[in-house]
Amino acid sequence: MHDLTGFQRDLLYVIAGADRPSGQTVKDEVEKYYSSEINHGRLYPNLDTLVNKELVEKGQLDRRTNYYAITDDGRQRIDERREWERQYVDV
Repeated sequence: MHDLTGFQRDLLYVIAGADRPSGQTVKDEVEKYYSSEINHGRLYPNLDTLVNKELVEKGQLDRRTNYYAITDDGRQRIDERREWERQYVDV
């Protein structure tokens, strides 16, 4: 995860916690956390980065709507990050 921005990491977490969310669903969830609007110019290039790094799969729900799903590698990266965090934060 060291090669991801905090925003990309947040997107990955949202995708991991949902069942094939659309880009709009991911956007809505991240906006709740950030308490501000996330524009498409920020969202979709970062989602594409996660797809290019093979942490997320992108598929098509219909002609207008894509979905995103975490890959095994993405899940492993989250698990590794959480293990690293546990060394420093006991929650």
